[in-house]
Amino acid sequence: MTRVYLGVGTNIDRRQNSLLAVTELKKLDANLKVSTVYRCPASGFDGAEFFNFVVELDISLELEPLKLHLRALEVQYGRPQDARKNQDRTLDIDILLFGSETCLEKPQLPRSDIYKFNFVLHPLLELCPDLVIPNDGRTVRQLWEQTFESIGGMKNLFPVSIQF
Repeated sequence: MTRVYLGVGTNIDRRQNSLLAVTELKKLDANLKVSTVYRCPASGFDGAEFFNFVVELDISLELEPLKLHLRALEVQYGRPQDARKNQDRTLDIDILLFGSETCLEKPQLPRSDIYKFNFVLHPLLELCPDLVIPNDGRTVRQLWEQTFESIGGMKNLFPVSIQF
């Protein structure tokens, strides 16, 4: 089994698509853990506010089959096949960490979003503060403390109550 962390985001039918994402991901690991869901502004484009959260799960899938499965879920729930990076979306599921694996190509591991966005790093902090980030050497907590100001701290992160 491999411990995996996924970033989930949606800004179309946010509550419904958040629930659908967790329901589908539970099929991979019934014991998955979900961070707080945060409402936050779109990043990199002018769009509706997002719901963003991180999911922790243990899976037996290899990286490539997981990547294909997540892409199929995104498409199944309304994401266009030709979706661009900075646009509204029904469902976006990104592999943030895949065990201790590192990769410079798609999917990049650890995903660079961990270093750039408070809506990725803070939910990760909730789930695994003492996890050492592969190829970095810092724990999630240390990264949060060192980048708190540069990635916006808790600014623009508003907790949302959703029961999964």
